[in-house]
Amino acid sequence: SEEIRLQARGRVVRLMFQDEGRFGRISDPRRCWAPDGVRPEVPVQIVREYIYAFAAVSPHDGMLDTLIFPEVSTETMSFFLAEVASRHSDEFILMVMDQAGWHCSKNLEIPENMRLVWLPPYSPQCNPAEHIWDELREKWFSNRLFRNLDGVETTLIEALDSLENDKGKVQSFTGFDWIIS
Repeated sequence: SEEIRLQARGRVVRLMFQDEGRFGRISDPRRCWAPDGVRPEVPVQIVREYIYAFAAVSPHDGMLDTLIFPEVSTETMSFFLAEVASRHSDEFILMVMDQAGWHCSKNLEIPENMRLVWLPPYSPQCNPAEHIWDELREKWFSNRLFRNLDGVETTLIEALDSLENDKGKVQSFTGFDWIIS
């Protein structure tokens, strides 16, 4: 739209999708390999302690920006948006996100080089950032127990760092291939 063109003022426009994922000490039992005739044992626990990963992904090139917070709130969302904006200070960012309460808050601080675009309600399938959580849960968190939240955080840092440094992999599972027939 004309408004976006005026706000971008000659900067490159980057399309990003944002989401938060909750990670904690509730184990995630999944299928796993075992020798023929052996039934695998998978540890299970239910401890309700969580931390939250915030992610913004640019599917066309696999750029991923992440931060970890102890909670989701308007303040943490404002901080995350400011961090993403500073990492892409020479670009104008169209940030597509769901309509969670802390995203729509009148107190949310939106950086000057960013515009928010809302996904339709109840449509997580339209957000490629959701695939980041699937990848992390399958590859880094399945069939594991954590003694404390520090262990969850350490694993989450390693996983997110690994993905941030592998743009091709991120692009492969967040880039939608639309088939029109």
